[in-house]
Amino acid sequence: MGVVPMESSGSAENMESRVHELHINEEERNGEVKKEEELSVEQIFAKKEVPSWKKQLTVRAFVVSFVLSVMFSFIVMKLNLTVGIIPSLNVSAGLLGFFFVKTWTKLLERSGLLKQPFTRQENTVIQTCVVAASGIAYSGGFGSYLFAMSERVVKQSEKSQDGLEYKNPELGWMFGFLFVVSFLGLFSLVPLRKIMIVDFKLTYPSGTATAHLINSFHTPEGAKLAKKQVRELGKFFSFSFLWSFFQWFFTATDECGFQKFPTFGLKAFENKFYFDFSATYVGVGMICPHIVNVSVLIGGILSWGIMWPLIETRKGHWYTDLDPNSMQGLKGYQVFIGIALILGDGLYSFTKVLSQTMADLYKKIQSRKAMPIPVSERSSPVTKTLSYDDQCRTQLFLKDQIPTWVAIGGYIAIAIVSTATLPHIFHQLKWYHIIVIYTFAPVLAFCNAFGCGLTDWSLASAYGKLAIFTIGAWAGASHGGVLAGLAACGVMMNIVSTASDLMQDFKTGYMTLASPRSMFVSQGIGTAMGCVISPCVFWIFYKAFPDLGMESSEYPAPFASVYYNMAKLGVEGFSALPKECLKLCYAFFAAALLINIIRDALGKKRSWFIPLPMAMAIPFFLGSYFAIDMCIGSLILYIWQKRNKAGADAFAPAVASGLICGDGIWALPSSILALAGLKPPICMKFLSRSINNKVDSYLGS
Repeated sequence: MGVVPMESSGSAENMESRVHELHINEEERNGEVKKEEELSVEQIFAKKEVPSWKKQLTVRAFVVSFVLSVMFSFIVMKLNLTVGIIPSLNVSAGLLGFFFVKTWTKLLERSGLLKQPFTRQENTVIQTCVVAASGIAYSGGFGSYLFAMSERVVKQSEKSQDGLEYKNPELGWMFGFLFVVSFLGLFSLVPLRKIMIVDFKLTYPSGTATAHLINSFHTPEGAKLAKKQVRELGKFFSFSFLWSFFQWFFTATDECGFQKFPTFGLKAFENKFYFDFSATYVGVGMICPHIVNVSVLIGGILSWGIMWPLIETRKGHWYTDLDPNSMQGLKGYQVFIGIALILGDGLYSFTKVLSQTMADLYKKIQSRKAMPIPVSERSSPVTKTLSYDDQCRTQLFLKDQIPTWVAIGGYIAIAIVSTATLPHIFHQLKWYHIIVIYTFAPVLAFCNAFGCGLTDWSLASAYGKLAIFTIGAWAGASHGGVLAGLAACGVMMNIVSTASDLMQDFKTGYMTLASPRSMFVSQGIGTAMGCVISPCVFWIFYKAFPDLGMESSEYPAPFASVYYNMAKLGVEGFSALPKECLKLCYAFFAAALLINIIRDALGKKRSWFIPLPMAMAIPFFLGSYFAIDMCIGSLILYIWQKRNKAGADAFAPAVASGLICGDGIWALPSSILALAGLKPPICMKFLSRSINNKVDSYLGS
């Protein structure tokens, strides 16, 4: 999913761009014996009529999309507020969308009421709508920049509690903020869709993989496999949900339950090394590449196993504040060194992808000058060099126009409304800050969408951090620069992220013969759904768990603290750092650059054992417990692939999605129970022998 959206693709907070859960093998797709033309995808579907763009937008599609959007918003929100790693959920969204509508149409067909069959174009509309809606749960900043403005996060990050500026979450302003910033990205790149998809033929790997998935569902063989995959997904969904329900009975307090099981002993538990029995992160580990899981574990060992114990020995010399939440104490080192790794990796990735984007853009422009390409979108660039599939897809892609005046007019109109509205929501963010952002945003959105088309790597979070530092420093500490920077981050991230997501959807639509108009409308409706659903889902978490955002909470929202301190660093400079922390930050920033250089120098085949700095940074704040879960998931997948590679490739994404979805959906009933004041009846807690003896003697006296 363009879900990603951990942070947006290209960062550890959103590793989904690096995760391709569906790998397309060209030989298998085209056949080993028959020629490509004979097994052309569009020839398979040649006898099926392509519905008009209006008929692709059905009521049942949006009803199913709404149900799935609520479900996936809970899942993404839970992942966002716990660790921040959000894998791609495209397989589960595609499978469930296909299953629900197929079941619906079969029932209607048996009763003789079916008026319109279920097509792959309608399936694409559902996929697009669900990904757009659930994507807001990430890009809305509920686990990062938006929640970073709250009193809870600000007070944890500031030593002095006087004169603090913060903005607590409220449904009203969250609805308003998301509605005025989330639609700009939809209009920013629409005039360039032909250039990106048809002329430049950008790959958009996730969009291409999703299209192959949807196309396969609507063949007889693919439909049979999809049924089996849905059955496996349902089986592990049920197991994961019931396992979470069972665990709930033993969690009377935050320190109780299976998630606090000292698997490797109490000393290791104190340093965050234990298996917490989370089905979610076992599933995430099955989806994420092995190198991501191992990198997270290496980061946990480096930080909680080596560095933090060593820094603790400097207590009284480097720091004297013993408050575990103080940024002038040990937590300051944990957060700022992690930020240094994230910024080092982000800067390298940003520079690399941007330079690659510019170089490839230059080459493609030069090749376009050398080749006769139709100037008008209404002319069809079908030539003998195009395959049958490309001829069909190009003709239909260019058939339904989205007028340029609609895109430009829509962008300007929303920009005007947004410029007038945002300063009333965030008084620290001035109208001239917003105009500057909206002036540069289309250019940055183009660079991001072009780079995403080449590498499947979205740098929306990097552009968001750029806005934090530039707008925060411009506003200044005396004029609320921290909150201004965080708000600017939200504006920039939403525009850039939505624009690249739309291009991914256009690519999916191109390959499934879905109209660009239906894709655009579906993305717009999905975005509108997300602007309502995501704040409501977050509000349930916020009200149900009063300790949300606290380090000891079940939902610590680690990246909220990271984003706040990033904004603070941009406004106040290095004075925000504890003693000797700056030297360590320089070292880890340089290490992140060096590791990336080594990885690229070795090439893909030889760099498989070099860890990813961005993934290594995540446990710096949280510990290694989730890394152990993910590595167990990775080990399960590895053994499965060794024993039955075909079965693993076909069913592992469905099994992993079931584990993630079941545990994620449990967040809804657990929140309702918490809001109703119903607490678990049992506390399962583990004590050392000496403390247990003291407890026994106390109770016996």
